[in-house]
Amino acid sequence: SQYSAVDTNPLSVYIMQPIWNKIIKIVPLWIAPNLLTFSGFVMILVNYFLIAFYDWDYTASGTSPGRVPTWVWLFSAFTTFCAYALDSIDGKHARRTQSSSPLGELFDHGLDSWATSIFVLSFFSVCSRDNGKTGVSVYTMYMYLSIVLFNFMCSHWEKYNTGVLFLPWGYDLSQVVLITAYLLTGIVGVEVWQKPFLFGYYITDVLVILLIGFSLLLSFPQTLYNIHRAHLRKTLKNDSLYEGLLPLVSPLLLFMLLTVWVVLSPGNILDKQPRLFLWMVGVTFSNVICKVIVCQMSSTRPELLHWFLFPLALVVYAAISGLLGRAEEAVLGAFTVLVTAAHVHYGVCVGRQLSEHFNIYIFSLKKRVQE
Repeated sequence: SQYSAVDTNPLSVYIMQPIWNKIIKIVPLWIAPNLLTFSGFVMILVNYFLIAFYDWDYTASGTSPGRVPTWVWLFSAFTTFCAYALDSIDGKHARRTQSSSPLGELFDHGLDSWATSIFVLSFFSVCSRDNGKTGVSVYTMYMYLSIVLFNFMCSHWEKYNTGVLFLPWGYDLSQVVLITAYLLTGIVGVEVWQKPFLFGYYITDVLVILLIGFSLLLSFPQTLYNIHRAHLRKTLKNDSLYEGLLPLVSPLLLFMLLTVWVVLSPGNILDKQPRLFLWMVGVTFSNVICKVIVCQMSSTRPELLHWFLFPLALVVYAAISGLLGRAEEAVLGAFTVLVTAAHVHYGVCVGRQLSEHFNIYIFSLKKRVQE
């Protein structure tokens, strides 16, 4: 199916696009677009692990403000900008080199579905977890991440039903906010997040309120409206309500299981291992959404229940019933390793299959020689 995306965001159209159109001119024509996409993702990962190294438990900004060196925040601003730029020009570069392909589209959206959570997890180090005076609680972090992922899911659910990806306004805005936040932290120091900003509210509170407002009042209604409009015009890809709602079943069950674990965990798992738990949330979500993206691109019906749900349900049951006891953190660790490995394996396999099917290399513009 022909890829179609609609971007109506003024920030993107009037400010960012002209910048990308200048940057794209420096990219050599022999570079494969997927290489740009992948480089951006690697920068996000490097940045994430660098911050995690200095601040594993999300307390550095709140309790020992000097623990994360200033250069790390400035490096974060730089890598976030580069990743944002690379993600914005990969499609332009593909059209420029006449190498647009479903493989590229899947590669781009698949990595985005994972990067979305990693951006959020890196940002949490800036505002730090609640220490009684400042910071946000780990439960707020979980809610914040869930809302961001819910928004991402909505735009792909919408594309599954309408065939058009309406690029969410929040994307460009969130990238600009992230880069600004890192620069601010690098220049002024983490103290900037620990002083009330407006009417006794901290900047982090304002961002959380903005995010929730943006999602529930702008993004989600817009999704429903676009689907409704397609329904009126008879351009919906799926006739039945069942088929239209099918892609939502696994992600919603996933969130329900995870939330049950967070709320009922006897060992207070989110409090003990926030970074591990939130990483696992991001990975499981990304894999579930990748399957939806594949179905939406190949016009196939998604499976009702994603296989991750079964081991997750077992783990959650064992945890909340007290069966795991002290082993809860170890089991979370093992499960996180399992899903991360499974997700990477899935990505590599799908990439290989598509590369053989379309007779193209993933990271090179040379054509594959037919066997």
